Amino acid sequence: MRTEPKLTRLDRVFARLDREPERPAHIDVPKMSRHRIVLFAATLAFYGAIVWAVVITSWLVRLDWQVMFFRPYQQWSEIHWFVDYYVVLGQRGPTAVMVAAWLGWRSWRQHTLRPLLALGVSLLLLNITVGAAKYGMGRLGPHYATIIGSNEMWLGGDIFPSGHTANAVVTWGILAYLASSARAQRWLSAVSAVTSLGVGMATVYLGTHWLSDVLLGWTAGLLILLGLPWFEPLIARAENAIFDLRDRVRARRRRTSAVPVGAPPVVVTPLPDRDDIAARSSRAPVHLASGPHTVRSERSPITPAGSRRPPHAERHPRGSASSARPVTGG
Repeated sequence: MRTEPKLTRLDRVFARLDREPERPAHIDVPKMSRHRIVLFAATLAFYGAIVWAVVITSWLVRLDWQVMFFRPYQQWSEIHWFVDYYVVLGQRGPTAVMVAAWLGWRSWRQHTLRPLLALGVSLLLLNITVGAAKYGMGRLGPHYATIIGSNEMWLGGDIFPSGHTANAVVTWGILAYLASSARAQRWLSAVSAVTSLGVGMATVYLGTHWLSDVLLGWTAGLLILLGLPWFEPLIARAENAIFDLRDRVRARRRRTSAVPVGAPPVVVTPLPDRDDIAARSSRAPVHLASGPHTVRSERSPITPAGSRRPPHAERHPRGSASSARPVTGG
């Protein structure tokens, strides 16, 4: 009875690293469904409510000041070292490199550029929307606050909303957005939500952001993930254009490689004209001088000192009739 060999855990890992023969067909592209549109509208309304609550200096601003005066970094100083490392999960450079490496491997394995292009589009939207809100509202951070109890708006700051929190939502949430199964999408959504909120709380602990900054940053990142399906047709067109350009470059290289490099040029000699042929045929024939001629093999090599062959009385040229040697009797 033939049994199938059991794969070890290491064998399964290496099998997972192998490239798939073709693009998987079971991966669905998210579409802007009615449920997603409702969530996007509700999140956008929550975004506007936070901004309005800060602008009118409501209870949310008073809560910001209470948390700032509490000084969490002094109350729990023993975890300060951990928070310094954890907040890196929201920095743009390190997180983008880590997520791009993972999505780049997925793009290579699945023969598609959609994961990398989706990450690029989401980061571009993040820079545009969050950057415009930061510099448009110009709120100062807790370390630079001027008047106790004020909202510190339009004073030249750039911390509202929190860029660390929004970046954590987008970079880690894009993994859930591009998940290939519903189960993986649920788990990755929960992990990205907890990670991004933890990054936001870390900035509040360090005193670099107000609590309302974190809430608005988390909402801004969620808006980008919810609205990303609107850009899927653009991502598909960009992917097709890149693949078409790659195919044209490969075809051009194949055509150039068909001609051997370094081959000597072929010299084409033109045929002589009829006038040249007639002129050559009308020339007088060349005749050799009369007299006996010796072949090259019968000629003695001549040097400046003379012939190298010693004189011999009985030497005769080859091919000529030699005289009969006298026969002596004994």
